Amino acid sequence: MIDPGLISAILIGGLIILLAIGAPVSISIALPSAICMMLIINFDNGAITSAQQMFRGANSFALLAIPFFILAGVIMNNGGIAERLINLARVMVGRTPAPLVQANVIANTIFSTVSGSAVATAAAVGATMSPMIRKSGYDRSFSAAANVASAPAGMLIPPSNTLIIYSLAAGGTSVGALFMAGYIPGLLWAGACGAVVYFYARRHPELKGEAFPGWGVFFATVLRAIPSLGLIVVAIGGIVAGFFTPTEGSAVAVVYALVLSLLYRTVRFRDIPGILYEACRTSSIVIFLIAVSSIMGYVMTYARLPQLIADTLFGWTDSKVVVLLIMMVILLLIGIPLDPTPAILIFVPIFLPIAVSYGIDPVHFGIMMVFNLSIAVISPPSAPVLFVGTQVANARLEKVIIKLTPFLIVLIALLFVVVFVPDLSLFLPRLLGLV
Repeated sequence: MIDPGLISAILIGGLIILLAIGAPVSISIALPSAICMMLIINFDNGAITSAQQMFRGANSFALLAIPFFILAGVIMNNGGIAERLINLARVMVGRTPAPLVQANVIANTIFSTVSGSAVATAAAVGATMSPMIRKSGYDRSFSAAANVASAPAGMLIPPSNTLIIYSLAAGGTSVGALFMAGYIPGLLWAGACGAVVYFYARRHPELKGEAFPGWGVFFATVLRAIPSLGLIVVAIGGIVAGFFTPTEGSAVAVVYALVLSLLYRTVRFRDIPGILYEACRTSSIVIFLIAVSSIMGYVMTYARLPQLIADTLFGWTDSKVVVLLIMMVILLLIGIPLDPTPAILIFVPIFLPIAVSYGIDPVHFGIMMVFNLSIAVISPPSAPVLFVGTQVANARLEKVIIKLTPFLIVLIALLFVVVFVPDLSLFLPRLLGLV
């Protein structure tokens, strides 16, 4: 029998080396995992078992929710929704200091729940807001930092593909419960970004609020945005109320988004093949990651990696607080080079049993994990949201990083609040009887 220690070394070492030389994440996971599988069994049976594990990982009805929500987001991204949501955000902030940046934060919060992608949000809203912000004399580095910091709020606020992936990795934790659990931490994320903008504006009195446009303009803007917000109400409301499953809700979201975009005349029938191609390309990446991670999960179980890490942590300390801090630091560091999807698929099987052994609810652990990884996607040096936000603002990366630092400090502090105050995550699911 092959030594589990050797299997662990090949698995972890191969992953690190392949990532370091710039190999795609899916290949970095699949290749060492398949090699280990062949060493555990033999070449022929190992190859067959690896293929079977990939099929088993992708063969899930619940997994269909991800490509459907991605498709709904792509339709909305191409359907002129960003402009309506930005206008809504602008009339909401009113006379607030630095109104355009505050509107950027609010628009990102709303739009990211619709698009389901922090990168797409930073690009779509940032590209629309940046010219207005530059024309109004704002510091483009700070406005870019605010755009970057607020874009990941939708990873917590449903419909969130990241929470769906966590549900699959966590053995079927209720998607409805996770969706409800994400609302308060997600809104706190947006509020924290708004607070940093507010205190920045207090030190820059030239960034005055805008005059109230009048109740007529206000209500007209709200009415124009309500149909776009209806996607969230229909999809999430139906899932939580039990009218349909998350997969069925995602299909409803696609139909709703398509009909709305056709009614707005922002999407034409000839645009649909391109939209389907974009959604298919994004979905295939996510699903392939899930498939190859199933091989890794099998190998990790053989090598007893979760048990080994748990025993190591228990050997260091029996303090729940210390163990949670160690896990959060590891996730924050590993989430910088890794996308949230592979990070969740790799570390949930390792960390969740440890968290449950300390009496932590799987729903609460999912929220703290996604909150952590949301910080990682905006943290330098390899943060995709940071690069996109900097590019659309036409700003210098090093200056944006400096302006981003206060946001990161506040968000990391908020992470500890989310970790150690479980009621922030569990209040709504308990209220609705979901946990």
